[in-house]
Amino acid sequence: MSHPEELTQEKAVEIMREQRFVMLSTVLDGKIVSHPMTPMRVEDDASVWFFVGRSGEQGTALQGNPQVNLAFAETGSWLSVAGAAEFVEDRAKVEELWDDQLEAYFPQGADDPDLGLVKVRGESAQYWGIPGPRPVAAAKMLVAKLSGDEGPGVSGKTEL
Repeated sequence: MSHPEELTQEKAVEIMREQRFVMLSTVLDGKIVSHPMTPMRVEDDASVWFFVGRSGEQGTALQGNPQVNLAFAETGSWLSVAGAAEFVEDRAKVEELWDDQLEAYFPQGADDPDLGLVKVRGESAQYWGIPGPRPVAAAKMLVAKLSGDEGPGVSGKTEL
């Protein structure tokens, strides 16, 4: 994950694209619930495409409250993206983003009636991180902890 001195939309998108998994947090019955997800695509405008089961907990939560948070993380670096989700009815986009490995979750494939195409439009992002590659970041965290020094990290915010 790159280290942004100043977080911009472009840097946030770069960080988002580097991650294979993301935690998608939704609100259901007044409780915040998070699920690991695989982004199908991250657009230049910081929008993220996902496939979600319409009848599952996530689908129900998104239909009731579109406000979400996406959490991207790796050793020493975290990106939190606040946004709004919407179900999109676009057959061409479903076929463009479809991956046959998804059949484990949607047995009827891209035609599964429970398959929901969701676009999360990023509204703002906040980054916390430690400069350098993962092993360097982990070492810096350990040294700071052992020495009692302030952590080696930096943070930044941006509107998307």
